[in-house]
Amino acid sequence: MKYKIEELCEINSENISKSDDIKYIYYLDTSNLTRGTINEIQKLIVGKDKLPSRAKRKVKVNDILISTVRPNQRHYGIIRKEIENLIVSTGFAVLSPNLKKVNPEYLYWYLTQDSIVNYLQSIAETSTSAYPSIKPSVIGGLEIDLPKLEEQKAIANILSTLDEKIETNNQINEKLEEMAQALFKHWFVDFEFPNENGKPYKSSGGEMVESELGMIPKGWKIVKLGDVIDFQNGYAFKSKDLLDVESDSTFRVFKMGNIKKGGGINHSGTKSYIERDKCQNLSNYIIKKGDLLMCMTDMKSNVALLGHTALMDRDNEYILNQRVGLIRTKDSKVINYPYLYILTNSEDFINNLRSRANSGVQVNLSTKEIKDSLICLPDQKVHSLFNEITERMFEKSFQVEDENQKLTLIRDTLLPKLMSGEIRVQLEDEVLEVQS
Repeated sequence: MKYKIEELCEINSENISKSDDIKYIYYLDTSNLTRGTINEIQKLIVGKDKLPSRAKRKVKVNDILISTVRPNQRHYGIIRKEIENLIVSTGFAVLSPNLKKVNPEYLYWYLTQDSIVNYLQSIAETSTSAYPSIKPSVIGGLEIDLPKLEEQKAIANILSTLDEKIETNNQINEKLEEMAQALFKHWFVDFEFPNENGKPYKSSGGEMVESELGMIPKGWKIVKLGDVIDFQNGYAFKSKDLLDVESDSTFRVFKMGNIKKGGGINHSGTKSYIERDKCQNLSNYIIKKGDLLMCMTDMKSNVALLGHTALMDRDNEYILNQRVGLIRTKDSKVINYPYLYILTNSEDFINNLRSRANSGVQVNLSTKEIKDSLICLPDQKVHSLFNEITERMFEKSFQVEDENQKLTLIRDTLLPKLMSGEIRVQLEDEVLEVQS
């Protein structure tokens, strides 16, 4: 039976007001939700912190969030777990499904099909915004042909199970990175790496000496980053050459949107592609596994990415865009990517680097300032041991991310086939009927 979305949901039905007795909120902006993955939620104290002017929409479990700005960037998701006082940006259309009519997960998957996203992008308006945007009423006017609730639930369960496995893998990778960061801090900030007797170096009386970066273990060096790495600026691709659709004959273009706040890679970030045939003379810009990618530009009003790096986990899929820098070690025995990745996302490194940025409407890092950054170069034996431990963690992380890529492909391939009925999920009563 056919329904309009507005017949199945309330849209933007609840907004926060001054009469609400709320001491704090959790705030989610459109940029921090991509393809169902929440990258960051801010906790803000009411009356103490300045609340964003767009923090108005109340959200509860089963609500579906769809960004009304630039639909093709896929800033959408569904709230599966209770988050107290969750408020989202007015940049979202918040859909609250009627559970008697539609399964929320089914509706979420229906609305996030490529065909729907591409349709919304095609009718997006630019008259009132610098970016293509849609009105919530446009989403409400979409038509959907609903199977019965039991079938909706069965279809949604298949897709959501795949999604939950992807999310579990993301949590595994977060834990692996937290472990690597904790070890880095213990060894290279607290200087409690194991000495020749296996005891913590500093607290066991290890000798420390003065340096430009403070006290460091004897025998360690302070060097410029440029002494131990090669640095490559990205290529200025022409916008007319960039594509919105990926194929076997394209590179993914690595942009700033592929770097997470705080560091890390975001494969579901900015989506642009370019034909490989047009890159035959651009081999220097093709990104390899183990390369670091650094954000070199940010907005002065909201510096969030500047200086942070992402670690590439695959070979020859991406090519480097302008204002992203590529960092590659000169000698992995002297310094390797696990140490460099954690170092370049550390608070001290980021603060020092940003203090030397060129500031205007945009904040920019120059190649010279990046390469002139002073870093502590550990004793080769200590570095080698750290690398041996953490490289295994990162290799495991790479494997998990590879599994996620395969799961995502399966999910995205199944989605339109399940929604169109090309693939049917056999329900329990149908199985019993066949058996009888």
